[in-house]
Amino acid sequence: MKNVIRRALTVLPAILLQALWLFVLFQWLAPWAALINAVLSVLALLFVLYLITKQDESTYKILWLLVILTFPLPGALLYLVFGNKRTTRPLQKKFNATPPLPTDATDPEPVYQALAKEDRRLSQTFRWVQNKTGFLPYPNESAQYYPLGEVLFPEMLAEMKKAEKFIFVEYFIIDNGLMWGSMVDILAEKAAQGVDVRVLYDDLGSISTYTKKDVEALQKKGIRCVAFNPLVFIKGTLNCRDHRKMLIIDGKVAFSGGVNLADEYINHIVKYGHWKDIGFKLTGPAVENYTRMFAQFWNAFAGERVPDSYIVERPVELAGADGLVLSYYDSPLGVDAISNELYIDLLSQAEESAWFFTPYLMPGNALLDAFVRAARRGVDIRIIMPGVPDKKLVYRMSRSFYEVLLEAGVKIYEYTPGFVHAKACLIDGKVGTVGTVNLDYRSLFLHFENNSLFYRASLLEDLKADFLATQEQSVERTLDSLNRSFGKWLVDGVLRIFTPLC
Repeated sequence: MKNVIRRALTVLPAILLQALWLFVLFQWLAPWAALINAVLSVLALLFVLYLITKQDESTYKILWLLVILTFPLPGALLYLVFGNKRTTRPLQKKFNATPPLPTDATDPEPVYQALAKEDRRLSQTFRWVQNKTGFLPYPNESAQYYPLGEVLFPEMLAEMKKAEKFIFVEYFIIDNGLMWGSMVDILAEKAAQGVDVRVLYDDLGSISTYTKKDVEALQKKGIRCVAFNPLVFIKGTLNCRDHRKMLIIDGKVAFSGGVNLADEYINHIVKYGHWKDIGFKLTGPAVENYTRMFAQFWNAFAGERVPDSYIVERPVELAGADGLVLSYYDSPLGVDAISNELYIDLLSQAEESAWFFTPYLMPGNALLDAFVRAARRGVDIRIIMPGVPDKKLVYRMSRSFYEVLLEAGVKIYEYTPGFVHAKACLIDGKVGTVGTVNLDYRSLFLHFENNSLFYRASLLEDLKADFLATQEQSVERTLDSLNRSFGKWLVDGVLRIFTPLC
């Protein structure tokens, strides 16, 4: 809490200075108020036309239209600072200023040809993801699924102890405790042995849990540590957070999923009932994508470069592979919201079932329509949500989407033992994702996220079994269980407008 207050006080002078400037400006312009009001009205109309014609999520546009029409000048200023893609340019410049990684010369055509023989439509989806992200599909050597953070955690420690060359750690939240303390002990030991250890964490995600002193303590142990997009003052890139979660060891093993590095994720401490989270371990050539993901971020934001020699290509064999995997990351810097469009595409292909884990359910209109259309044509759509919320307002906003989904035939379950933080989907039992992507606006449009798309991998069978086991511990929500009063309808309508902010 002290860290949050200290950081808030750092930002406060900038906010007060901006407020003082606006006050002086309006006082000086008071004699020309009528003329200024007319000019602002015209500019607001032009701004509205610009937003209407802009390619963007409709829910997001509606929010800004209301703000700008109600408060033309401050609304337009807020949009220019926080709502416009151009505000991400400082981050984009960092990527652009960084020399590219060595080219991945792996030929993906054998993978696509093999996939097209089984499912031509799905091969188009994989190729689209590659074209948009630059990451290639790989035959899956092995992928181990973990249904809980406390099952995943010992495996992470065991693999870290085997490290010989490097360990890369990148997480949204780092919090001191049993989990992170155990990892730091191994990281320090490995750093003393000459292993290259690097830690990247999100500054805002860890604002109340990780301090500058913690970073300095790591550095004294020989561990490089960098905060992503530090919160120094209010700026347009404030919303662009590094929500990715990955642990990469020697380019041979990668861990990912929903689990952050804090004790509640392994149920060592209890905050919101039993914490249901999932993760996976990837081995083989497919780990290459995770090494590249980390290197791209580190090279852009750490002021130093990961050695190109760490980017090692290994022979890719289709024979004996456990399905396919394409790991990629989402970026708010581009035009396309990759995971959002991927889920829409997968829902359009679903013939039998589409099952989702998500802690938050605030999809944009296009994704919401995809759920509704798939359910109406008879696809078995199920969504598992938390029974105990971590953020009550966000939970209430999520529930505002229940009625339209339930009316279409979507089945929604709430995990009664506690909070679900898992992020995954399973389509027709043959293709699915596990990663860091929530079904909310921030995750789908504003954050950097990582996701792994699996096809015909045994991991998907484990995901299916875990989904069904979790469903058994959940209560199904029905239309009859909802409060469908006018007051609720009114509140839901207001909440839906502001979902892009949460």
